Amino acid sequence: MSQSASTTSDFQPAIAKEPAILNSLPDIALPARGCSPHTQQQIDLLLLAIEALELGASEKMLATAKQLKIEEIIKNRVVFWRLRRSNPWRRSYTRDSLSLDEAKALMILANYRAKELVVIIRQLLIAEQQMRAKQLPLENHFRLAEYCARFRAHFRSRMNARRAKVSAYIGSEAELNELALSLLRKLLFCTGTRGIERVWYSLFDGEVA
Repeated sequence: MSQSASTTSDFQPAIAKEPAILNSLPDIALPARGCSPHTQQQIDLLLLAIEALELGASEKMLATAKQLKIEEIIKNRVVFWRLRRSNPWRRSYTRDSLSLDEAKALMILANYRAKELVVIIRQLLIAEQQMRAKQLPLENHFRLAEYCARFRAHFRSRMNARRAKVSAYIGSEAELNELALSLLRKLLFCTGTRGIERVWYSLFDGEVA
């Protein structure tokens, strides 16, 4: 009898374990198709803001994915790009939907990179407040202007101008700057206590039961 139990155990299929860090974000009851286009768009824009903050951001995000042991989900540059193409604003939009684990992995990745960049994020937001208090153009602050310029360039080169909202942003430098700054504020919020959970829930607000 014990021999039989041992034989059965030997042939049990291996069960793939999901990365433990994914449990740091609460599960959300999603429709069978996966995340909504809005959720996917918001996550991709947060990553776009990180790319505007630092040179070589894509390579650093891939290295961070390995460090966080989520490389089974974000295996390489091609997979990373495919996941981000789920943003319906993208020129290369694929109509694919992110699974819950994929969305968690991208959000956790954004959060960890934001923590690494928290000093510069704070500096830029303080600079924004100072420029507004003095009623000066944001372009008068070199680092702030540099961040906004990079964000505008990334947005214009990767998003589909035939989308009405994208077209509106592309047609207004001021609106693109405001979008870039709002994403900075969201990234900073993510780095605070339980901030990532609150941002995570906001991605699905009103979209799930």
